[in-house]
Amino acid sequence: MPPNMIRVLIVDDQTVVREGLAAILRTDSEIEVVGLAGDGREALEQVPTAQPDVVLMDLKMPRMNGVQATRELRQAWPEIYVLILTTYAADDWLFDAIRAGAAGYLLKDTRRADLVAAIKGTAQGKTFLDPSVAGRVMVHAATSATAAEERRSPAIDLTEREVEILDLLTQGLSNPEIAERLHLAPGTVRNYVSSILAKLGVSDRTQAAVLAVRWGLVDV
Repeated sequence: MPPNMIRVLIVDDQTVVREGLAAILRTDSEIEVVGLAGDGREALEQVPTAQPDVVLMDLKMPRMNGVQATRELRQAWPEIYVLILTTYAADDWLFDAIRAGAAGYLLKDTRRADLVAAIKGTAQGKTFLDPSVAGRVMVHAATSATAAEERRSPAIDLTEREVEILDLLTQGLSNPEIAERLHLAPGTVRNYVSSILAKLGVSDRTQAAVLAVRWGLVDV
């Protein structure tokens, strides 16, 4: 088995969907399906043994839904990425999932090739949003950033290194790409990004990028 295989755990309450997704992903030589779970609780139980890089997560499921599972998973295993794959495009599901820590949000009518590309990109720390929800996410991020701007002074106490990382983050680079560019360990970059978000008073990278541009913290 190649050492760079992406380990994926599929979580969906419909057996036919789980098995169908598994069949699709197993055709790709860079992806290994390491588990199938029927709800969020079962997914959390499987994670320690399956050790996935990416969890492909449905939202509306019995016992524990995808938002709850994403929140618990990200708290316990922050190094694991969650990519939402659902039929629900409603704002409450969308923003709850993002706040819970989901790295991306796709709808189930996503093309096969796009799904595979999203899984591979998510494993590298990139964010993928279905075109039908991307606009709403950007508007929400801008609104949240404006609220943060009203609460805080632009005199943010960022270190020189944090400004450098914020600049690359605003350019759309993932954590691994930033780590490679700056010759840092990926875990070190994650820690810097967490510190940046805390200092800016925002909850995700998109909001941070909006504020960085608005406040002139980075060159554009």
